[in-house]
Amino acid sequence: MEFNDYQELANRSLNGDEQVLTKCALGLASETGEVLNLIQKYTFEHSEVSRKELVKEMGDVMWYLSQIAQWANIPFEEVAKSNVELLKNRYPERY
Repeated sequence: MEFNDYQELANRSLNGDEQVLTKCALGLASETGEVLNLIQKYTFEHSEVSRKELVKEMGDVMWYLSQIAQWANIPFEEVAKSNVELLKNRYPERY
């Protein structure tokens, strides 16, 4: 799936209003916390990391990121490409 296709499909589930950016920013923080909680349990409680749960929580993070990009009229693919270019400049020996 292409990033922009994902962004468009994900946007169908957004319940938008004047507070959409704040909702998405708070949701992003919350869902990022869920990912961190899985890692914390793995690190300090020696719990197994459920692949299924990790994929779910990472998907939630991705949804919020895509919707913030949608709000700002930024194609999600542009975010991904920009990040890869940053990594190429930061770590040229690996690219």
